[in-house]
Amino acid sequence: MLASFASFAVALAGQPKGGLPQLNPHDFAPQLIWLGITFGLLWWLMAKVALPKVGSVIEERAQRIQSDLDEAGRLKGETDKALADYESSLASARGRASGMAKDIRDELAAEVDAERGKVDRQVASKVTDAERRIADMKARALSEVGQIATETTQAIVAELTAKPVGRDEVEGAVKAVMRK
Repeated sequence: MLASFASFAVALAGQPKGGLPQLNPHDFAPQLIWLGITFGLLWWLMAKVALPKVGSVIEERAQRIQSDLDEAGRLKGETDKALADYESSLASARGRASGMAKDIRDELAAEVDAERGKVDRQVASKVTDAERRIADMKARALSEVGQIATETTQAIVAELTAKPVGRDEVEGAVKAVMRK
């Protein structure tokens, strides 16, 4: 390599200084050699150093993306399971609440029925007592009606006839009329 560099330097020293050296046909051979060396060196650098690093970065990113996708899938599965558990728990809670509401309604209905029965018995007892008192009052009133009717009849007959009438006679007549 040093030899070719030295020959290149010698070639440059003998050339006249004018124009572009890359267009000089005498300089083509060394330029082609340097082009090959530079290309080979760049190719080797790219193949052994740069491209493996780029490839590892790309591989790492692909692995990270895949692991993120796997994690997202796992989390989605957990979310779906949690949602299903939540819906199941909610349905169960609704069922229990409905059952509790039915039990409370039944309990309240039983209490209302028991209270209604108690009130009905109290009302029936009061109605029976009232009917008994009315019957007693009616019987007393009817017994007094006979007495009042006897006294009234006795007074009317005594006024009309101007003769005193006996109580026994008037009672018998009033009782006979009342039986009819």
